Amino acid sequence: MKLRDKVAIVTGGGSGIGAASCHAFAREGAALAVVNRSATKAEALARAIEAEGGRAIAISADVSRNADAQRIIDRTVAELGPPDILFNNAGISPAGRITDISEADWDECLNIDLKSVFLAARCAIPHMIAAGGGVIINTAGTFGIRAAKNKAAYSVAKAGVINLSRSIALDYARENIRCNAICPGYVDTALNEGFPAAARNAFLERYQPLRGLIGAGEVAEMALYLASDAAKMITGQVFVLDGGQQAGLYA
Repeated sequence: MKLRDKVAIVTGGGSGIGAASCHAFAREGAALAVVNRSATKAEALARAIEAEGGRAIAISADVSRNADAQRIIDRTVAELGPPDILFNNAGISPAGRITDISEADWDECLNIDLKSVFLAARCAIPHMIAAGGGVIINTAGTFGIRAAKNKAAYSVAKAGVINLSRSIALDYARENIRCNAICPGYVDTALNEGFPAAARNAFLERYQPLRGLIGAGEVAEMALYLASDAAKMITGQVFVLDGGQQAGLYA
């Protein structure tokens, strides 16, 4: 089992990519701290993992708050042990140009999508150093590589996640901590459920060279690889899973 005896924290773990990653990590032997703003979703996912023979705890938290970030780490250490893997996956994806969104909406997006990565990593890294190393994986997005119309706050936040991942990788490599970012394209999850099917299909036809929908499970398998010893010499990298969107420019 690739993650036998490892302890993993997954934020945004109640659904979508986070839930798929929790199942994938548990399947490979990790004990899970399932973190979600919704206590109901976190509990349901933790119980599902236990029903499959795994070990999991549920933590309801606002990942954009420092006190909650510290509580996530403290409870994980107390109940499961020091974290070996931190998957910062929680996020929102608001639309709007900078003249269309409020300061509060801007702050919410930057706090949840970017600041939360800083807070969780800052709280987890001392435990990883004490334990001899660890892995941090951050969900960014293709809009963090190239901005998109009407997604100003989200594009800025995800660009920040990419360079924060590189900074963590550089700063803590000698403490045996690896950090990488995953940039999914359009993934068929609840985060995108407000995108009408016709508009979604038109978008994919125009911008995604490979036909088909990217599933949460495919992103989870990428996270599993990065969390495992198979990727022990990979750090500071950005992994794009987008059906080929970033391969070129489209009209």
